[in-house]
Order: sequence, then structure tokens, then C-alpha cells
Amino acid sequence: MTNNLEGSAEKFLNLMDRLRQIGPQTAPPKEANISPSHLAYLTFSASHPGCGIQALAKGLKLSKPTVSIGVAQLEEADFFTRKPDPKDGRAIQLFLTPKGQKLHQRTYEFRCQKFEQLLKYLAPQERTTLNNLLEKAINIAENETQGETK
Repeated sequence: MTNNLEGSAEKFLNLMDRLRQIGPQTAPPKEANISPSHLAYLTFSASHPGCGIQALAKGLKLSKPTVSIGVAQLEEADFFTRKPDPKDGRAIQLFLTPKGQKLHQRTYEFRCQKFEQLLKYLAPQERTTLNNLLEKAINIAENETQGETK
């Protein structure tokens, strides 16, 4: 790898901390009184409608009991609804309620505004380079992680 990997990782971490401070000041999660971890459940479910507890747990790299508790809390708050899985009577499918869909959309818009605030000062080619390098690093890390779990 590189000679100064530890220093690069530390600088990247500091940049990510600074990135959290950029953009609109009122995040939708505060308005909805929802935790960042529960917001991750909504985000995953929006991308995987009808997923079950096991898929949600695997996708978020959490335990099934942890996810079950979080889903129950989100269901109680009317962000999730459960439906029986038509292929397996013992399983359930998770869907966002209209309230959950609205929160997901507001959160998505908030995140887009935040990154637009960051990217607007870069030239188009710089944006492309930044995105390409980040995607390359993430793809390699994902492939390496998937190799470890097999």
C-alpha cells in the first residue's frame, strides 16, 4: 500500500468530520425525532422494499435481534408496516408507510443539498475525479470484505 496510509486515513477521518458540518443546519432526523441508526433502516428499506428482518440485518451488518427491536420501534412510530410474505407464511416483509416514505424523501433531499454544497466549488472534471476515486476505493474495500466473509 502507500507509505503514509495511517496519516491518509486520519486526514480522511478529519475531512469526514468536517463534512458533517456542511450544509443545511436542520436535518430531517431531528425533526422526526429518529436516531441515525433507525434512519439507516428506513434508507435500506426504501432501496429494498419488501425486505425481511434477516435481509435488513445482513444489509446493515447488524444482529437480527437488534434489527427486530428497531423495526418494532419504527413500526410503533408509524414509519414501517409489516405484511406477510406471500411466498413464506412464517416470514414478513417490511414496507415504508406514507410517513416513512415522506421522511426518507426529506432525508434524501437533505443529503443531496449537503453534497451539492460541497461539490459546487469543484469544476466538473474535479467532481468526476473525486467520485471515480471514491467509487474505486469503495469497490475494492467491498470486494475485500466480501472475500473475508465467504
